[in-house]
Amino acid sequence: MIKPVGSAELQPLFVYDPELHHQLSHEAESLPSVVISSQAAGNAVMMGAGYFNPLKGFMNVADAMGAAEKMTLTDGSFFPVPVLCLLESADAVAGAKRIALRDPNMEGNPVLAIMDVQAVETVTDNQMAVMTDKVYRTSDMEHPGVAAFNSQGRIAVSGPIQVLNFSYFQADFPDTFRTAVEIRNEIKERGWSRVVAFQTRNPMHLAHEELCHMAMDRLDCDGLVIHMLLGKLKPGDIPAPVRDAAIRKMVELYFPPNSAMVTGYGFDMLYAGPREAVLHAYFRQNMGATHFIIGRDHAGVGDYYGAFDAQTIFDDEVPADALEIEVFKADHTAYSKKLNKVVMMCEAPDHTKEDFVLLSGTKVREMLGSGIAPPKEFSRPEVAQILMDYYQSVQ
Repeated sequence: MIKPVGSAELQPLFVYDPELHHQLSHEAESLPSVVISSQAAGNAVMMGAGYFNPLKGFMNVADAMGAAEKMTLTDGSFFPVPVLCLLESADAVAGAKRIALRDPNMEGNPVLAIMDVQAVETVTDNQMAVMTDKVYRTSDMEHPGVAAFNSQGRIAVSGPIQVLNFSYFQADFPDTFRTAVEIRNEIKERGWSRVVAFQTRNPMHLAHEELCHMAMDRLDCDGLVIHMLLGKLKPGDIPAPVRDAAIRKMVELYFPPNSAMVTGYGFDMLYAGPREAVLHAYFRQNMGATHFIIGRDHAGVGDYYGAFDAQTIFDDEVPADALEIEVFKADHTAYSKKLNKVVMMCEAPDHTKEDFVLLSGTKVREMLGSGIAPPKEFSRPEVAQILMDYYQSVQ
């Protein structure tokens, strides 16, 4: 199986030993504690689950700046985005060598992780501006990722962590949330060696489904991991349980047995376009995928990024030896009326826009909200029904 990034074996930061887990949970109750941001909580979950291997904890400012500016930490290792624990104030943990990090997303703010504090630093306005610009390619506070990153405070607390739970993801998505460790184990159990991963924060329509089939066929893959984001999204995006149900129905009906796994990970969407695409590839290698699909406007929002910036960044900015996972670069896919099948638009040069079945997201939402199923060339009827039920329930 493909090796994790930066180590021979995966090194998740979750404390699996029951005795140590109990001991740390007891200790945490007497430690100085602070409720961290949702973005920091997502970072802790990803480190606990092994997705951010080989990070040992939250970055200090020098490492965060290195990740932002050149995707390289001070020790020379590769990481594509800052992984920070930013606080409004460090008063609650001032002078402490060991602190408890509490979950902002669960009632009662249970302890998510324990940190050995190595540094408490103030991030300057200039440093925040540089990180924002490098990661998001904009400083526009209308950008949901920029707004979330800059709303966390300016005190960076850094050091190694021991993760004690996976926030709400395990309880809310017991059939879908999986750690990188669990996905690697299942890939092994299924006997897959060439595995392609597909990222989604949306339901999958026919074009997405066919893109996965295309990638599997062209890459000669044994299996597909549909890996959906389960954390916070921007307003208007479809909630994870609805996406989960729609994707599971599609896989059940339209994929052969033992060809696709439906899984998810606990992280808040960054909407960072190209830089988030690199992060997506990074943690898909850690979960055991050999290939990763990156399509048009991957992880984008609005008009902040060019259609294929998330593909060209791998050629232009990612160091050649940083990742072993291979990127499958895809164009926009749509149903061709001429050919009666879904194609990549770049592979149909004799087509005009009118030869494809194309619907805007707004149009699709309007149709679903009115109880009208999109055409079968756009969405599987069984998937459309789940989405119609959701949209009509929230009107």
